[in-house]
Amino acid sequence: MNAKERNTDVFFLPLIAIVLGLALGAVIMLLGGYDPIAAYRALLNKAFGSMYNFGETIRQITPLILTGLAVAFAFRTGLFNIGAEGQFLVGSLASLYVGVEWTFLPTVLHAAAAVAAGALAGAFWGALVGYAKAKRGVHEVITSIMLNWIALFFVNYMVKTFFLPAGQQRSVAVAETSYLNIPFVTELFSNARLSFGFVIALLCAVFFHYYLFRTKGGFELRAVGFNRHAAQYAGMNVNGGIVRAMAISGAFAGIAGAVEVLGVFHYQSVLTVSPGYGFQGIAVAMIGGTAAFGTVLGAVLMGILTFGAAGMKFGANVPPELVNIVIALIIFFLAASGIIKPVTRWFRARKQRKEAA
Repeated sequence: MNAKERNTDVFFLPLIAIVLGLALGAVIMLLGGYDPIAAYRALLNKAFGSMYNFGETIRQITPLILTGLAVAFAFRTGLFNIGAEGQFLVGSLASLYVGVEWTFLPTVLHAAAAVAAGALAGAFWGALVGYAKAKRGVHEVITSIMLNWIALFFVNYMVKTFFLPAGQQRSVAVAETSYLNIPFVTELFSNARLSFGFVIALLCAVFFHYYLFRTKGGFELRAVGFNRHAAQYAGMNVNGGIVRAMAISGAFAGIAGAVEVLGVFHYQSVLTVSPGYGFQGIAVAMIGGTAAFGTVLGAVLMGILTFGAAGMKFGANVPPELVNIVIALIIFFLAASGIIKPVTRWFRARKQRKEAA
């Protein structure tokens, strides 16, 4: 298979998996006595039926882009970052601290500092995983999963100890100077919780692609991921590359946590369970083929499905849990790509026959 055919598969495999997942989900709805057309129509109406819902859909997409980029970046460098959830949480805590305490900064600088704090906290949490892998040989999946739980309890402890008013379940609010919300955009989308975080997420996707494929550092990280022994033989710093890759990956997830605190809630809740954005990021990265642009599209799909699920319940009386089945089916078809690769080969052979004729 040449490079052009591989690129074609990268585009068509996720597309076919999405179509098959939606189609099989429709069959399951029919078997359950539900109208799939009404269900999908209600889902889309919930996601795009008003300016408020449209803004909330974008708000749902934003953290999924960032956590998806976190997972995809690590995967591109030969690593599995299952710790985006923990990196998301520590990023939210760091941005909360700066948003509450650094009130001496003017508006734009305060927001930028709070986002940077989230990125640095997430990078530090990711670098811990990279260091354990590089220096001690501990597999990153084990370390990152363990650090997810540590992050959850650590963030809860810090919020309860330093930021929680008596008798409340959420912290004091960050200062308005740290908000990522833009007033005229908020008014345009009927007070939806849409913020500048969406632009930040898109800029992170641009950075992802540019750094990996247009810089020497990105080339070294990809080389380490492809074959660390060959990279070491070529004189590259393999251990340093592992730590750097996990730090950048964690920074994306940390920014996601900062965006949620500064642009959506303006406080940090005491959590009994993790919010789940880090784990959803794994699915987003898979759907997007671990590419920057593909991850953005995967987040768009996931955001529409998850936010629109409520519309299926109230608009078509379809249990919103069926959306999770559809998402699982899409991931299944992606993971079992051998099932759908014959379809892409058939389309390719058909195109070649037409060109030959």
